[in-house]
Amino acid sequence: MEKIVEQGILYDFYGELLTEHQRQIYEDAVFNDMSLSELAGDYGISRQGIHDLIKRCDKTLLSYESKLHLVERFEKIKEKIRQINETEDMEQVRKLSAEILEEL
Repeated sequence: MEKIVEQGILYDFYGELLTEHQRQIYEDAVFNDMSLSELAGDYGISRQGIHDLIKRCDKTLLSYESKLHLVERFEKIKEKIRQINETEDMEQVRKLSAEILEEL
């Protein structure tokens, strides 16, 4: 998965678990594509401090995923739904539906 896409997905699932300060800086860095210099100026923190905070947020979000597996489960369910949409075999649809229910 491309890093920016992975960061966005992990943030969508676990971003609310970061502090407000972390969320603001992380959103500006990842979603608003602000440079370390711009962020340092806006937040009154050194470029190194911004860099460290972003890396720490990435590590925290990955840690949540390694423990909770919400993104992994979401991707599995999404794939099964795609398969349901592509099949006309009702027995296969029932089987995939049952697997989705087990995931939930």
